[in-house]
Amino acid sequence: MSKPRSLSLAAYRVLSWGVQSGNGSTDTVRPEGELLWVHIENPARLRVVDDFCRRLMPLRPELSLLLTAPPEADLSDWGDCIAPLVRLPAEQAGAARGFLDHWRPDMGIWVGGGLMPNIITRAEERGIPMVLVEASVDIKPARSGRWLPDLSRYTMDCFGQILATSEDTARQIRRLGIPSHKVTVSPPLRISPNPPPWPEEELIQTNQSLAGRPVWLAAWVQDKEFISILSAHRQAMRMLPRLALVLHVADIAEVVPLQRRLSAMDLRCANWDDGHPIEDTTQVILTSDPEDLGLWHRVSAVTFMGSSLERGVGGHDPLTSTALGSAVIHGPHVNRHQDAYDRLDKAGAALKIKSATELGDGVVALLAPDRTADMALAGWQVVTEGAPQIDQLTDMVQDELDQRRARNART
Repeated sequence: MSKPRSLSLAAYRVLSWGVQSGNGSTDTVRPEGELLWVHIENPARLRVVDDFCRRLMPLRPELSLLLTAPPEADLSDWGDCIAPLVRLPAEQAGAARGFLDHWRPDMGIWVGGGLMPNIITRAEERGIPMVLVEASVDIKPARSGRWLPDLSRYTMDCFGQILATSEDTARQIRRLGIPSHKVTVSPPLRISPNPPPWPEEELIQTNQSLAGRPVWLAAWVQDKEFISILSAHRQAMRMLPRLALVLHVADIAEVVPLQRRLSAMDLRCANWDDGHPIEDTTQVILTSDPEDLGLWHRVSAVTFMGSSLERGVGGHDPLTSTALGSAVIHGPHVNRHQDAYDRLDKAGAALKIKSATELGDGVVALLAPDRTADMALAGWQVVTEGAPQIDQLTDMVQDELDQRRARNART
């Protein structure tokens, strides 16, 4: 049941009236059945929302998803995700109504701040249950209506449940006049990787081929990093003569030139992609298939996450490696996944290096069994810390959609 409309809101809608075309993708046909709308204010949160959606979909296969970004967002910077990602229309009353008329979401989740009064209040009036996640008191009204009183309170109160990441934020929200029973303190959403299983027979055969040798993996390595990786491997082999390196190349076109370079450096190489066997004298195992990383993370006690030693790429996600029990080493250039690396570094589950020499030393140090075990335990705690929040939000969605379906069945 929607609340009585306030005079401030009525005035705001008049002042912010307008119908803007081009955002909201109303030229795209709405899918049949239930539709969950998830708005993401910050592109840094897209990956965690995508992870949540991937976990939700198997539990509710008939559910369709719509992800939205702020009106001014440049979607080319946001990356790929499981569902369509469109920009919301501008903060105009007519545009908000047009968006909701077209998409008719069964439920909405708003992640972060940047709350837009027109679309949120109209969603509430239509009986669309809304949850605010990682809440902050951050309202983005149209310029013409910023002076109106009570707009922040009325907008926040449209959410049935509000999850704040700190007690200070929760207190600010309650001071607006939001009922306490709506506001809960909950940690921010975290990616909780769930890598697919690997065929047990292949895993056993690979370990048998390696015959108990120490193994480290360099994953997603760029051509500019090859010399550093190989220098580090040579350095580490002085302390661990039987050490094997699994070198995963980010660009498949670099495999053949790199194989020639390894031969010129007198490093014995097996090209895994071409089916070359791993022999006792093999020093480097060369691969380029991203899917095979699921095998090599399991085999390797230590993983260097490439694309991080030199500027340009910004690193790759380390959490799958951590989830599979491999201690992580990384370079300084990991801005694309800074939060994940910061959490691993702080927990003692990753080692940051800046040079080939530091990498070689780090590989030897982390291959010590006690050090590997300590880092694996710390990493596991990091990758599982977000599971309760994901489960909580999943239960909210399931409950709200089940209740809505039951109400619709009675009408």
